[in-house]
Amino acid sequence: MNNRQGFPEGFLWGGAIAANQAEGAFDVGGKGWSTADMVPYFEKKDYTNLRELMHVTTAKVEKAMAHHSSKGYPKRYGIDFYHRFREDIALFAELGFKTFRLSINWPRIFPNGYDEQPNEEGLRFYDEVFDELRKYNIEPLVTLSHYEMPMSLVLKYNGWAGREVIGHFVKYAETVMTRYKDKVKYWLTFNEINTTIIEPFTGGGIIEDRVDNVMQASYQALHHQFVASSLVTERARQINPEFQIGCMLARMIHYPATSNPEDVLQAQIDNQLNLLHTDVQVRGSYPAFMTRYWSDHGINVVMESGDEQILREHTVDFISFSYYTSLVSAVNPEDYGVTGGNLYSTIKNPNLERTEWGWQLDPVGLRIALKELYDRYQLPLFVVENGLGAKDKVEKDGSIQDDYRIDYLRKHITQMKEAVMDGVELMGYTNWGAIDIISASTSEMSKRYGVIYVDQDDNGQGTLNRYKKKSFGWYKKVIASNGEDMD
Repeated sequence: MNNRQGFPEGFLWGGAIAANQAEGAFDVGGKGWSTADMVPYFEKKDYTNLRELMHVTTAKVEKAMAHHSSKGYPKRYGIDFYHRFREDIALFAELGFKTFRLSINWPRIFPNGYDEQPNEEGLRFYDEVFDELRKYNIEPLVTLSHYEMPMSLVLKYNGWAGREVIGHFVKYAETVMTRYKDKVKYWLTFNEINTTIIEPFTGGGIIEDRVDNVMQASYQALHHQFVASSLVTERARQINPEFQIGCMLARMIHYPATSNPEDVLQAQIDNQLNLLHTDVQVRGSYPAFMTRYWSDHGINVVMESGDEQILREHTVDFISFSYYTSLVSAVNPEDYGVTGGNLYSTIKNPNLERTEWGWQLDPVGLRIALKELYDRYQLPLFVVENGLGAKDKVEKDGSIQDDYRIDYLRKHITQMKEAVMDGVELMGYTNWGAIDIISASTSEMSKRYGVIYVDQDDNGQGTLNRYKKKSFGWYKKVIASNGEDMD
């Protein structure tokens, strides 16, 4: 029976980061090149077309791989979590975290992706991280693939477009799940798996000028990820039946621009295409509408014998998702103004405020997303990314008065609480990010999300000292009261 008054006992409060945005140490401990190491800092102020900005070509990859330092490539140095994780985890413990979402850097374990043996130094690093979390009774929530694909697999197979990658990923997953079977209970296979369609290099390791049809390659890569996720889920349950395996979606809830039935239909299609990913991983099969969609777009996804059975038999235990903003759909989008986003842009919603980066602030949209997902699947949900990117100012007294972030978090947590009272089964909440890290899209440092400030600028200059923002004390109080005290 749901706790109709608020968050349930044992609710998993915490925060989230990704290895490629936080760890740094790109050339330390035997780690190989990752896709994230190829992404330079984008010094651009127009955020309405990040898709074009992040377009990756062979020439860009060759230039990046010929550049062996971290200068100009912020994800290579991150915030040095690799050397400072004990300090950071102590701060998370002070916040009262029940869980901490992090990812394992795949090329830190298998530097090329196809190596015969794993890199022991990389495995020991995560042993130390998980042991430190256990010291404070913080439950790890581990993402296996979070935009950290080994570049050798990109170059050899064009990323997930090559079916051969499935076997390499399963081997990697088996290795870390076996190693950490007594230290990690909650696992996510792919971060924001729909990113493979939106941004093929980031999500799928696809270099676009190496394929004739990017859309065809992207959906083929997505299918390979679905199969790999199911195979890993099967193996995980053999390794430790107590494991809980989740999928992870960038939830992009679409509203129609008007009550015109054509706009309503377009919003329905856009929502269906977003939820395709959870349909496959939760229900175990592709939704019927994809047959027509692929036909209309000239896409032929090659499926081998047995793929459909694999998808059907090995579905996930829970659904996790990121939520930052809502979008607007119209049959004629050119009739409207456009605002920016992360890996996407959208029509402006006149009812919503926007951030400096063009994100539309819509807390009620989170409640809508939670209710729709639970109504559709009746599986436990987990909000594993939600937060406000903003430029924080350090005052003369050293304080960071980020009331705007407190306001954002309060409004979204309030709507989560309403969804729980609506009957939604919600496992937990990990804000993005627990600590300031490098931006996923533009590799900026000045676009800050954390309740912990890191002294570093967009060019990698600074002491890397950690400081508590005003939101730190506020979030600590929220966690201690299980979401009851949000003043």
